[in-house]
Amino acid sequence: MITALYSDQVIAENAPMDRRLAALVLARGNRIGYIASGPDPQRAFFDGKRQYYLSYGLSLDPFVDLDALSGDEEINRLFSCDAIHLSGGHTGDFLRRLRRNGMLDKLRSWALDDGILVGTSAGAILMTPTIAVDALFSGGSPDAVQDAAALDLLPFEFFPHLNDDPGYLSALLRYSETTATPILACRDGEGLILGNGLVEIFGAPLTISGGFAEAAASPICCRVPKSCREGCALSLAYA
Repeated sequence: MITALYSDQVIAENAPMDRRLAALVLARGNRIGYIASGPDPQRAFFDGKRQYYLSYGLSLDPFVDLDALSGDEEINRLFSCDAIHLSGGHTGDFLRRLRRNGMLDKLRSWALDDGILVGTSAGAILMTPTIAVDALFSGGSPDAVQDAAALDLLPFEFFPHLNDDPGYLSALLRYSETTATPILACRDGEGLILGNGLVEIFGAPLTISGGFAEAAASPICCRVPKSCREGCALSLAYA
């Protein structure tokens, strides 16, 4: 399994991560399936992302609207892709749509079977055990969030757009004192790719745990055992 987590994506600062991701996908093919977080009737968000991926030699197809799935043929076409992109948007609504269509478990199984899963903002949050941190974007408390279980592919929580509000860091530090799961917080232009025992960090994300935050080195690659879920997140801070 390979996962790529972006805070934001279509900005120049992400070019090094984009090139690395493109190389990983192109080693298998060039098709990336796209799952929309919510309605995109004019496909404006999709078309922008399609042009973005095209610049790296990648084809974004098919477009999957979870509110209008046509059946097994469309699902099979999605899961035949070389990678799948989970879009940004409203994280809670995205999770509910995945659950309602029975796609959460299918997507998790596909990813664990050596899939390449890419997430931007909400899509990246969904790869983790819980979407609880998403509550901060609406002024809520992660501790109060219920029924937040997500794809659970990674041993940490993910928080994007750290640079949008100076209050986010202090809120994450408080939350980290009440959860045993480390938190990886990224500013726009930062992210990471994990897979095949390798952790590749782009920018200087923060690992937050037990009320403390530490910046990871940039750029950095560190070897971790393929089977070691627990060590993966902690290695980001201490490698």
